[in-house]
Amino acid sequence: MLDIKLFRESPDVVRKNLEKRGDKEKLKWVDEVIELDKHWRETLKQAENLRHRRNVVTEEIAKLKRENKSITAHIKEMKHIPEKIKVLEERQEKLRQQLDFYLMRMPNLLHESVPVGKDDTQNVEVRKVGTPSKFDFTPKNHLDILLGLQLINQERANKIAGHGFYFFRKELVLLDFALQKYAMDFLVKKGYFLVNPPYMMRKGAYEGVTDFAFFHDQIYKIEGEDLYLIATSEHPMAAMFMDEVLDKNKLPMKFVGVSPCFRKEVGAHGKYTKGLFRMHQFNKVEQFVFCMPEQSWQLHEELQKNSEELYKNLGLPFRTVNVCTGEIGDIAAKKYDIELWMADGQYREAGSNSNCTDYQARRLNIKYREKEGLPPAGYVHTLNSTAIATSRTLIAILEAYQQKDGSVKIPKVLVPYMGGIKELRPPVKK
Repeated sequence: MLDIKLFRESPDVVRKNLEKRGDKEKLKWVDEVIELDKHWRETLKQAENLRHRRNVVTEEIAKLKRENKSITAHIKEMKHIPEKIKVLEERQEKLRQQLDFYLMRMPNLLHESVPVGKDDTQNVEVRKVGTPSKFDFTPKNHLDILLGLQLINQERANKIAGHGFYFFRKELVLLDFALQKYAMDFLVKKGYFLVNPPYMMRKGAYEGVTDFAFFHDQIYKIEGEDLYLIATSEHPMAAMFMDEVLDKNKLPMKFVGVSPCFRKEVGAHGKYTKGLFRMHQFNKVEQFVFCMPEQSWQLHEELQKNSEELYKNLGLPFRTVNVCTGEIGDIAAKKYDIELWMADGQYREAGSNSNCTDYQARRLNIKYREKEGLPPAGYVHTLNSTAIATSRTLIAILEAYQQKDGSVKIPKVLVPYMGGIKELRPPVKK
């Protein structure tokens, strides 16, 4: 959520940001926000003046009683003050709700380095790492590889849960868990605090984390409960300090969260959806940081370095892109995507790294103080970054490390986590 002071003091900053994002609809909202805020402040002042007048009249009545003078006129005036205050408070609350509706949907201010563009074809490549695999045979896609290895069952999963679910089998289960443990160990050694969050969240917390109206179609609701299945561990980690004030001396606070993720993936039509790429349930290891405002841009690069190092160690070719204005979403001020190379020669998104500046913290009311005992000094900054989303990383491993005989080599760094298994081999035909 943006600071209301921006609309009061620098509305052109908001307008230019919306123009850069190409968001014509919300550009129309700026004047509405300014007008609603003006009326809200006027109503607030009127109510405060009436409360002050009520106190003055109360004192005057007490004085008149001591002097045995008439208080009839004062009593008559006092009789109407509470009713007037109530009307103003109701109007004030209505204006506040209308104002919050717009403020909660206004996107974050973009960093100056974010490229302008309409879609992912206009993301800007920052660097490309690793050499794509060269095959002396026609490579298969990951789903055909897994079927050949008999490590996945789609039909039975579809039978009990519908499209977008799979039964992982045998060594594929081990490989998924190996990726999670590898990423967790890597980040814990770097000082990140390991968290396994609740897999459900209340609506109030979710509204603080993200644009709930936009994300609502992506998440699963628990019927009859004020609970939603999490789409990523980023969301419960972001909300865990909701309505709290953090000590400046304890910042930055760095977390690594591990959890399953549940997504409807509505709106994925026309996008790459083959096999494991867009699943309703997958596992992910996520980095999350709370920090001081002056620390966030340096930490944004640190998180990116961590993610890239994880993929380098796996020997997977990838590229990093600076996500353009048309793809970045409302929460982030700047976002990097890591795109993994796949056997059809395309690089596809495997994870993202976002600096949300104080945008999430304002929504969640997470502040910092200079030291214990002092009042809050401002809002913290929050950052989130995918360490490893296992499903898409599995795709890249299977396709990059596939062999002519249908087997798949295991990246060396994962062999210890696989109990010494160095390759996935097709079952022996009897």
